[in-house]
Amino acid sequence: MGTIALEGLEFFAYHGVYAEEQKIGNRYQIDIQVTTDFSEAADTDKLKDTVNYGDLYEIIADVMKIKSKLLEHIAQLIISNVRERYPNIEKIEVGVSKFNPPIGGVCTRAKVTLIG
Repeated sequence: MGTIALEGLEFFAYHGVYAEEQKIGNRYQIDIQVTTDFSEAADTDKLKDTVNYGDLYEIIADVMKIKSKLLEHIAQLIISNVRERYPNIEKIEVGVSKFNPPIGGVCTRAKVTLIG
């Protein structure tokens, strides 16, 4: 058992509760970590025997194109789509951050983390 992670993936997208956020857009950061058994890949040295992090990136990039109101919804879509592609993953942890969230004060980013 082990983990595969992609950290600090950045996207510009049009998510948010407020109409203005969905028009102007914002920067988002995604962190994902999957826990899975990749002992076969460690032995065979074959990509087909592990979770391809190129696939993970493509799944996340596709989800980021779908307008969502909540960071929680984005994280859940990522988890669902990764599980569809890789049903044998034991655990998926996804962090979704929004830079400079509209909270009426200084905040570098707001972050939600889901584990599925």
